[in-house]
Amino acid sequence: MKIILNDINLFHPEQKLNKKNTTVLLEDGVISKIGNLKPSDFEESEVFEFAGKYVVPGFFDMHVHLREPGREDEETVVTGCNAAANGGFTGVACMPNTQPAIDSAETIYLIKGHAKTHLVDVYPIAAATVGREGEVLSPMAELFEAGAVGFSDDGVAIKSASILRMVLEYSQMYDLPIIEHCEDQTLAGGAMNEGLNSTLLGLPAIPSVAEDLIVSRDIQMAEYTGGKVHIAHISTKNAVQLVREAKAKGFKVTAEVTPHHFSLIDDTVKTYDTNFKMNPPLRTQDDVDAIIEGLKDGTLDCIASDHAPHSIEEKEEEFQYAPNGILGLETEIGLTFSELFHKKILELKDIVEKLSINPRRILNIPVPKFNIGQEANFTILDTDVVWTVDVNKFKSKSKNSPFDKKLLTGRAIAVINNRKMFYNDEFITL
Repeated sequence: MKIILNDINLFHPEQKLNKKNTTVLLEDGVISKIGNLKPSDFEESEVFEFAGKYVVPGFFDMHVHLREPGREDEETVVTGCNAAANGGFTGVACMPNTQPAIDSAETIYLIKGHAKTHLVDVYPIAAATVGREGEVLSPMAELFEAGAVGFSDDGVAIKSASILRMVLEYSQMYDLPIIEHCEDQTLAGGAMNEGLNSTLLGLPAIPSVAEDLIVSRDIQMAEYTGGKVHIAHISTKNAVQLVREAKAKGFKVTAEVTPHHFSLIDDTVKTYDTNFKMNPPLRTQDDVDAIIEGLKDGTLDCIASDHAPHSIEEKEEEFQYAPNGILGLETEIGLTFSELFHKKILELKDIVEKLSINPRRILNIPVPKFNIGQEANFTILDTDVVWTVDVNKFKSKSKNSPFDKKLLTGRAIAVINNRKMFYNDEFITL
């Protein structure tokens, strides 16, 4: 099948490519020509008109929860991939807090098998310890050979410094990062950020120092072992500063931030809407300001959703008892462009780096290239379209988003990968 993407802006910062109002010919999903098309090419191909929209290397979310195995009522590999495609992503890394945890090759094969024929690539993050219990190292060699691209006890920090040390030392054999949920468990268990609002609302709270302590520990262990540490969903101003200082010293430390942590503060919890309950919790404006500065100066390497589907029944419990987490894949790009691009905090180059290039580099996954003969891996962006979030149109199995009915500017209008295209709410085989 031949298709033409007509009147596009082809943009790839790593290749220093910015071709305005050009045309791309794909044959069976492979890049055949860039520009200089003949009239006969148009006659023999299906033409998609994109009126100056941007084509960028396919976006990649390195922190999603697909819930399979164990909670297929909330999400499955396939429905999570559908949500990713609808949100503008061609690849995701799924976290290991499934039931059972991703601590065996068989579980990795199960996940990869379900994703095998999908447009969206799925890369499992394996548990760092058996059952994510922090006691015994997982079979890291077996997990790596099965396809794991990182290790994490996601949902909790690795329990002890001694286990973390061993995990970091063993992971260097495979050049993979340890992805850490940074929270001191002796200070955990609250329902929101500790501060004035938690006092007024009478809710048990999580202090920001709970995150700062583990970030500090992990950075020191990265220095000591020479291993790679990736700080997941960073949320405090002190943690951002710790990562900034670690990078200045040359330590192998990277970090991600979620859209909800750069767009919301703990004032929103006053509604007692459990869709604003997450872990790490929403913090203060000072923390958001520090995160914005960290995005601008490169301290924070990437943006990830922490896509966390939950059933309606669970989210309808009292705030204190409802599970943490919100959907993210289908609002991530809109929030990023609304809050960062259109407010002139980040340029398009920065956004492509944080949503496509850097996450793949951290996980040692090849970055898609715009070269003749390469399989197309594209996200097609309309940076100026204004749209309203509607959870009833989500492809996810769940609906737990705090952004329902929110007006956003900018979104992905199509994705292409694995010789498939998602466009106008349908999958097309190329």
